[in-house]
Amino acid sequence: MVNEEVKSNIRKSLRIKILLLIVTIVLFVGMFPKGESLESEVTIGSVWIQEDLIATMTFEVLKDKETYLSEKQKAAKNVFMVFVRKDDEISKSIDSMESYNEWLLSEIDKTIRSRGQYSIANPLISPHSLEEIINIRKTENQFSSQSRITLNDIFRISTNALNRIYRKGYINVNLDDIKHDTLAVREGKFERLIPKDSFFDADGAVKEINEYLRIYFGERSELISAVAEYVTYFLIPTIEYSENLTNSAKEIAMDRISRNLGIVNENERIIAKHNRITPEIKQKIDSYRTARGELSGSWWRYWQSLGKFLHIVIVLAPIVIYIYLFRPKIYNDNLKILLICIIFLYIGFLTFLIQKLNVNSPVHFLIVLPMASMLLTIVFDSRVGFYSTIVLALIIAGLRGNDYVFAATNIIAGALGAYTVRDLRNRTQIFRSFFYILIGYLMGIIAFGLERFATWDQMLMDSAFAASNALISPVFTFGMIIFIEKAFKITTEFTLLELSDLNNPLLKNLLKYAPGTYTHSMTIGSLVENAAVKINANPLLARVGAYYHDIGKMTDPDGFTENQMDHKSKHEDLEPKESARLIIEHVKEGLSLAERHKLPREIIDFIPMHHGTMTVSFFYAKAVEKYGKENVNIEDFRYPGPKPNSKETALLMLADACESAVRSIEDPDPKKIENMVDNLINNRVEEGQLANAPLTFSDLTKIKESFLSILQSQHHRRIKYPQQEELEKDNSRKEG
Repeated sequence: MVNEEVKSNIRKSLRIKILLLIVTIVLFVGMFPKGESLESEVTIGSVWIQEDLIATMTFEVLKDKETYLSEKQKAAKNVFMVFVRKDDEISKSIDSMESYNEWLLSEIDKTIRSRGQYSIANPLISPHSLEEIINIRKTENQFSSQSRITLNDIFRISTNALNRIYRKGYINVNLDDIKHDTLAVREGKFERLIPKDSFFDADGAVKEINEYLRIYFGERSELISAVAEYVTYFLIPTIEYSENLTNSAKEIAMDRISRNLGIVNENERIIAKHNRITPEIKQKIDSYRTARGELSGSWWRYWQSLGKFLHIVIVLAPIVIYIYLFRPKIYNDNLKILLICIIFLYIGFLTFLIQKLNVNSPVHFLIVLPMASMLLTIVFDSRVGFYSTIVLALIIAGLRGNDYVFAATNIIAGALGAYTVRDLRNRTQIFRSFFYILIGYLMGIIAFGLERFATWDQMLMDSAFAASNALISPVFTFGMIIFIEKAFKITTEFTLLELSDLNNPLLKNLLKYAPGTYTHSMTIGSLVENAAVKINANPLLARVGAYYHDIGKMTDPDGFTENQMDHKSKHEDLEPKESARLIIEHVKEGLSLAERHKLPREIIDFIPMHHGTMTVSFFYAKAVEKYGKENVNIEDFRYPGPKPNSKETALLMLADACESAVRSIEDPDPKKIENMVDNLINNRVEEGQLANAPLTFSDLTKIKESFLSILQSQHHRRIKYPQQEELEKDNSRKEG
């Protein structure tokens, strides 16, 4: 109980309403373009209808973003890769090789003296290459050194091969991976541009070493391979690539790209009144906005933010006021307000993202505002959908730099989208929605396109994107509605259509266990649906509410006249108070069944409200007659309520009373029926049962007329069939 009370307080809390509104406004302000885009959007080909635009300051004419970014990227690509020369590495490499030569020579001699038993630790080269060098050393003492190559010769040639590579330069990047033919080589504070072919990379160095060794070793491939491997081990890059220096060079190159195309001086005319806006003039106007935005200090930016805030407040004010004054059910439910805010913010965020795209296509026509129009119409009603369409269109216009031409186009398309779902009956209406939304966009595109002298190609491109929107919006709408119903516990026309299916388990059980009540409910459904149309209520909601209003009677159907097949009533053996309790109990049982079967709150409300706080008058009068008025507590005979609080629930109360009473007239004629209906409606009014329902006297008159047209036709006089009295008799015994 406490939890339900807390939930109720949260859903009605004024603070939460204010918080939701402020958060929504602040988020919209954050999506607004910068100050330079706040003035009305200009379009190439349109006519400048304002006064001559004179520059109040000297400013640069900026390139468009796409061109500027393209030039910067091109400049970055033209930057040469930067390398650093490290000549000090040469001496380190040569010294390392000479030291290792001495060590290796001593180790090889030890191995020879030990006749192969001694092993060389960490030889740096492969066993096969090491074996080839050892064999060279072994043969030195067996043959004349004049006719054989000695190990010292190999070490000298290796050092020369290493120096040969270093004289040209050894680079640590594969030459094929360098896009340009030239490198930028840093030597201390100086930088030189050198062709990349002036250096060896890894593959080139190995090839050069092998060719050099072939001069001395001829075709001794195994020896060449061993010495090449030995030399390569000591090879260190002397020209090293620097990613940091290269990136710095790219940044410098991009910074050198000029952002402007020219200068407009103070007091120079940017565009004259009635002149056509060319691409060059549009660039000047956009640049002027940018310059003015940059000129404003931080203090002015605060004022500008306040202006944006007030802008959104002014735009949102109509829908806020409308909901507050005319839609109390929405205003009193923060969950519904949250849903509206989410839909608004979704469209705003989509606009914000699309504005960030730097493409030449009219992608702004993919802003699915009609989807929001249709969702809000289905969830609430067509007026909420239409007013929201206007507000959202104005917000989109603001986010697009006050592009109110686009706003007008969206108002047309959104309004037509809302119109197609205002009276929802089945999901095939998606095709009608597509057609109407497309017509709305085409009307705006053609009208404003002709006004601006837009080319047919441009209008065709706009229409193609608008057609995509017209297809996407209905699909998204009908796809998302089920999630909105479940997440926000909202009853839409789709839910009501599903509940109106007579195969629903509750209605099937009602027919099975309380057929009289079932027939009564179906009859009342027709009554309230017809009357609801007359007074602008929701006919589908009224009919479905009528179907389920008496489901509690199926727990004890014999306690109600319409289900008693014989003339004896169980109430004849009960005290009036007990009979009244049994009758009133069907409301509690109905609520229990409805909760158990998870009927929507809008339908559950019909169960207690169709009796309001009326008394069970028949048994109350019987108790007064039997015990005296002073000995009877009228509250024991009163329904718990509450009273009807909507047109639909009030309709059901009146229809329930009228249908039951007219059915009890023994010899009904039009006058008796009219008097009965008139008196029953007046009694409900006099007893204050309709005090919370938004019905006018004009509505009551229309309701009465609607009820009479149906009830009088149902109870008209019928002619007797020939031999009807004979047909009415039980002839089964005669046949026996």
